[in-house]
Amino acid sequence: MSINLRNSSLTSSLAPIETLAISPDIDGRDGTNRASGNRPQIAATNDIDALKAWLARFVDTKTTFDNYRKEAERLLLWSTIQLQKPFSSLTHEDLLAYRHFLADPQPAARWVMRDGRKFGRAHPEWRPFAGALSQSSQRQAFIILNTLFSWLVNAGYLAGNPLSLSRQRTRKAMPRVTRYLDEDLWNEVKLTIDLMPRETDREREHYLRMRWLFSLLYLCGLRISEVVGNTMGGFFCRRDKDGQERWWLEITGKGDKTRLIPATNELMVELARYRREKTLPPFPAQAEDIPLLLPIGMQRRQMTRGAVHGVVKQVFQDTAARLRTRGAEFEPLAVRVEAASAHWLRHTAGSHMANSDVDLRHVRDNLGHESLTTTSGYLHSSDDARHCETEERHKINWKAQS
Repeated sequence: MSINLRNSSLTSSLAPIETLAISPDIDGRDGTNRASGNRPQIAATNDIDALKAWLARFVDTKTTFDNYRKEAERLLLWSTIQLQKPFSSLTHEDLLAYRHFLADPQPAARWVMRDGRKFGRAHPEWRPFAGALSQSSQRQAFIILNTLFSWLVNAGYLAGNPLSLSRQRTRKAMPRVTRYLDEDLWNEVKLTIDLMPRETDREREHYLRMRWLFSLLYLCGLRISEVVGNTMGGFFCRRDKDGQERWWLEITGKGDKTRLIPATNELMVELARYRREKTLPPFPAQAEDIPLLLPIGMQRRQMTRGAVHGVVKQVFQDTAARLRTRGAEFEPLAVRVEAASAHWLRHTAGSHMANSDVDLRHVRDNLGHESLTTTSGYLHSSDDARHCETEERHKINWKAQS
């Protein structure tokens, strides 16, 4: 369906980028910021095709693609519907106005999902916003948009980046991580898992799966997306220079980057125990395609991120409930663990490794961080030393299974 944004009602003009059609006078073919006199590196002749060319780079990384599409789509719709001008005609002043719009998308009936609901992209009541964006979400949106504009300039589609004039703030020191569990609260979480019933086959499988999942999240510092997006075939064994066999886990994570994580003896014990419960050999075969975490029962399919988040959150909620039975003085601890999410375990892993004097370069490499500081790019930790130190100093210390 072709949409003439100047003549149709504004609300009915709004549609996701994959179905959006814009009238030729504002589709970007004559945008005032279009590059001229050069040889463009993309075939796009209008704004929608240019944005799709940029998004095509991220189709293999769903989370990144979804986030980048969301921000590009929002600005495109705002430009063509609210300003009645092409995306490729946006100025620095327009983007200052857009930042204010993000803080309060009005009229809400046009831009915001009603009643806090989330409609699918094909639903007629779909809207690009769930509500006003926080300051941090606004900053993130503009980081993504700056990347988009810079790429379109480099691609020869735009003459300049209207965000390049934005005030450059001095980089602040990274704030200290606070969303983690200290040792006492972490022990309470482990105790919650240890107290899980295991009388029936299903209860036992659930218990062992939780031990395995929390071992992965804590000992390896994995993100939920890395748990559901990788397979047991990532485990492999190799000999170090002293002839000792060491297990490793190869993980493909954020930004489609691959890293090697020491698979400690504790981790391999939990892996073997979990695999035996699933009637699998104790150790995976090379290139095995069985997911790192499996649903309860016989299915060997990948779990969803939402499902894994849910079971982790349930452990935190059960821990909070158990703490509250001890009296009012435990309420602050209950509130804190109740607020925790799966990502807190990644922060917990990093914090506990650092507190145990694990070399920060090893912590960086285990978690897959880019760097500690600018100068840390010149430092390279030895894999074998990293494995030894992780093995020695970073333990989960489950209670012996009864």
